[in-house]
Amino acid sequence: MPNIPPDLLYTPEHEYVRKSGDVVEIGVTDYAQGELGDVVFVELPKPGTTFERMGVFGTVEAVKAVSELFCPMSGEVVEANTALDADPAAINRDPYGAGWMIKLRPRDPSELSTLLSAAQYQQKIGG
Repeated sequence: MPNIPPDLLYTPEHEYVRKSGDVVEIGVTDYAQGELGDVVFVELPKPGTTFERMGVFGTVEAVKAVSELFCPMSGEVVEANTALDADPAAINRDPYGAGWMIKLRPRDPSELSTLLSAAQYQQKIGG
């Protein structure tokens, strides 16, 4: 059973959002990393890059497949997790901790209301 922290928000595409002040932290869910298999490479944007809601912000490459990462909210990247360059497997070991991907300053915080609760996400993945 995948870990679905109740305090996070989720997308149908298996990204999570953790709100922290005026910034959100984004990564892939435990379910997603399990479906991907062993992550071997991650491509993330540089700070200062802006994205529209559901725009592709990077890719994650695993032994099984390469998947696009979708930005759950519009905004500007304020930090990317460069530690994943050397240790992409952190996404498998700790998706909600060391495996976070980007921190984003949302352009429109009301977009949070379009995301799924933990219960809705669990229902989506068949939990």
